[in-house]
Amino acid sequence: MLRQSALAVLLALGAQAASADTIVQWNFNSATPDGNTGTGISTPSTGTGTASLVGGVTSPSFNSGNGSSDLAADNSGWQTTTYAAQGTGDLTRGVQFTTSTVGFENIVFGYDLRHSNTSSRYEAVQYSVDGVNFTTAATFDGNAGDTWFNGRTVDLSSFNAIVANAANLYLRVVASFAPGTVAYAPSADDKSYAAGGTWRFDMVSVSGSVIPAVPEPKNYAMLLAGLGMLGFIARRRFR
Repeated sequence: MLRQSALAVLLALGAQAASADTIVQWNFNSATPDGNTGTGISTPSTGTGTASLVGGVTSPSFNSGNGSSDLAADNSGWQTTTYAAQGTGDLTRGVQFTTSTVGFENIVFGYDLRHSNTSSRYEAVQYSVDGVNFTTAATFDGNAGDTWFNGRTVDLSSFNAIVANAANLYLRVVASFAPGTVAYAPSADDKSYAAGGTWRFDMVSVSGSVIPAVPEPKNYAMLLAGLGMLGFIARRRFR
């Protein structure tokens, strides 16, 4: 009985530690499907959070999300434009997603992004917990124009001390100069970068693992006793 109880505690703790959940997700589709991809919304489809524009970027419309990983028939994408002029504003213009990670660790940020021909080829993903000081966690290469790049994923688990269990986590996707240069590269090689190029977002998500609850003292006692019993049984078997 003691052995079974100890195993039950171990299994419960393991299951709790391994559980993962979507904290918040934006699919940008109309709350009620209306057959019009231009009538999307920027409020979360799951969870609580805020999507906003950064550095003067504008979003004049929602557009078709066809080509993203969203299989909905009424699939909208969040269209953004008015990026920085060539050679200016590195890492200052893009979009921001804000949510709470209280109760979660091993945070993962994911999204789909369509680059237009003249948009910035390179995008940087940044994080912050104060909304002021941002750290770049990853950079991606959108090396084709008018193309969706699905399943962009940034694993922030190595930054648990900062981003886990945070009252507010700010995640940005911003236009970045081409590596080693002071200029934006166009997504399409045969085009020139233009501030009017567009990035279209879809299926943005923040997920994480539930932080395990601290077991009650009686569970610790049961666990230790059970482990001791298991050790005793193992020793007897090998004599």
